[in-house]
Amino acid sequence: MSGLAAVVVGLSGGVDSSVAIASLKQQGYPVVGLTLWLMKGKGQCCSEGLVDAARLCEELGVAHHIVDSREIFEKYIVDYLVSGYASGITPLPCSQCNRMVKFGPMLAYSRAELGIDTIATGHYAQVRYNPNSDRYELWRAVDRHKDQSYFLYDLPQEILAHVLFPLGSQTKDQTRALAAQYGLHTATKPDSQDLCLIEAHGSMRQFLEQYLPPTPGEVVDLSGRVLGHHQGIHHYTIGQRKGLGIAAAEPLYVVALDRVHNRVIVGDRASAVRGECTVARVNWVSIAPPQYPLKVEVQIRYRTPAVPVTVLPTADPEQVKLVFADPQFGVTPGQAAVWYEGDRLLGGGIIQPVAEDETTSNGLGSR
Repeated sequence: MSGLAAVVVGLSGGVDSSVAIASLKQQGYPVVGLTLWLMKGKGQCCSEGLVDAARLCEELGVAHHIVDSREIFEKYIVDYLVSGYASGITPLPCSQCNRMVKFGPMLAYSRAELGIDTIATGHYAQVRYNPNSDRYELWRAVDRHKDQSYFLYDLPQEILAHVLFPLGSQTKDQTRALAAQYGLHTATKPDSQDLCLIEAHGSMRQFLEQYLPPTPGEVVDLSGRVLGHHQGIHHYTIGQRKGLGIAAAEPLYVVALDRVHNRVIVGDRASAVRGECTVARVNWVSIAPPQYPLKVEVQIRYRTPAVPVTVLPTADPEQVKLVFADPQFGVTPGQAAVWYEGDRLLGGGIIQPVAEDETTSNGLGSR
């Protein structure tokens, strides 16, 4: 016996989670595979993933459990996305999914059904315990190009205390090499490029069209002049340039989505820049909620670099104000803002829409 505690490993059927469970097994951990069945219908990511995960566990000689999580996925992800887009924001499903659909339910199942208190996934991130603060800290992965800590900012301490990320200290190339070394059938499987819903439905537009009917409205400039028409504000996002269907002398970008008047408001690039924003549903990860301003760096989208920002606490510990050192383009309500001190993730939350009085000022929303 190794003496190591058993670990339940979340398996998607991809190379990352495959190497995670194989590496832990190689290190002597007793491991069990667990796959969440997330989507109804014939979603490729689920159907192929379930088969690949089951085959992997058979190859490794470990038990494999499948949990039907379709109802919880429908409630916390599908309904969340549909209501968010309908209200004129651009929701980020991944962080919500990690907390409400994946990590929380995985840990609960592991404890209740298997008597196992530790879970692991193939995410590229690192968890470190700080004895001085008695907190579990979330850090970026060694491979900055694959780092997924941004999507994990919403995990609470009670989950981080029981999570392992075996791939956080290695690069993707090393993961691929280990997959080949272990002889895993997923070694050459390509990475997923899109959200699971996009892979299953073809595009976010096609997904939304199943739930939201066309709601024709106007596309207007900052003065309220009608430039064109749209089939629903849910097809647009702040900062969007392509697909506007407007001929103009200069590039135009989506500046605001006016849900009340069902209008898409466009302007030049400078008008899509903001110097500050409010962030709600804040989760403080590596530190306790501070009572003082923090000068750190923030990511306002997964693929954008972190930029200098001042985080200003408010009377509500779950809400802060961000003041950017340099105004930022495309600050999008519904997306996550996640702030770091170096590679240590301090906290994050959801960017809030601009207040109604701000939206209607400077011509936005005027008729």
